[in-house]
Amino acid sequence: MSNPIKIFTGTGTRYLSEQIATSYGTNLGNVIRTNFSDGEYQTSFEETVRGCDVFIIQSTFQPTDNLFELLLMVDAAKRASAHKVIAVMPYFGWARQDRKDKPRVAIGAKLVADLLAAAGVDRVMTMDLHADQIQGFFNVPVDHLYASTLFLDHIRSLKLDNLIIAAPDMGGSKRANAYAKHLGCDIVICYKQRSAANVIDSMTVIGEVEGKNVIIVDDICDTAGTLTKAADMMMQKGALSVRAVCTHAILSGEAYENLEKSAIKELVVTDTIPLKQHSDKIKVVSVANLFADVINRVNSHESISSHFIF
Repeated sequence: MSNPIKIFTGTGTRYLSEQIATSYGTNLGNVIRTNFSDGEYQTSFEETVRGCDVFIIQSTFQPTDNLFELLLMVDAAKRASAHKVIAVMPYFGWARQDRKDKPRVAIGAKLVADLLAAAGVDRVMTMDLHADQIQGFFNVPVDHLYASTLFLDHIRSLKLDNLIIAAPDMGGSKRANAYAKHLGCDIVICYKQRSAANVIDSMTVIGEVEGKNVIIVDDICDTAGTLTKAADMMMQKGALSVRAVCTHAILSGEAYENLEKSAIKELVVTDTIPLKQHSDKIKVVSVANLFADVINRVNSHESISSHFIF
């Protein structure tokens, strides 16, 4: 027998949480955030959650503030005798800090996992982690969903001839290869060298793109530097067109300007992070129905493996 379910949202993800709750067939629970003049804030549930399975939806873009609000909400739900507390994090911030890539640095993703565990989370639901091994940082179940279930349908709808999938870097080759297998096409890989974060010194492409319609697949688009540089380079090498699909549209700094000036014909993203401004080049597909269905399956103890294309 399933426990009663209640869905709540953090401040930063209300736009998406309302869609998820509607798709699930319920309303968001009543939670308020009280802000103090020194920057401190308090969260409180304005309805009982005793004995309920509580789903708290919060993406951790603008990571520090949204993460701590999520931690406070998890702690409040546990102290209010919730049966289980599930953190629904469509975008998992700090995921790029998944290892020590140089001496004397933190592993931020592991720290976030430890903080969530300390707050009392019973389960985590997220989408397209920057590194799959982050699931192993948790000692609770992690439902790792993939936007490929949405993007593949869009790519097929384009009905492109001479299609080829591109990985924006060596680390994205596994993701690109999975797309290529489902679409029955080849892949190319971009090789880039960085001197610092968000700064690309040089880039080249491994593989042939001449006469091809290229689709770059990635999990995060931050400044759009990699995507735009890759697109411009591929067009110079004779590609017919370059599009991109990217799960998490951080789009910080000069990302919108970079996109507008680039050869990218279309960038398809999800709504795990809200767009800061409109762009004719950006198309948004919603993850609301996907998360609502998985919440329903988790609550009723059903398999969710059908959502794991890869």
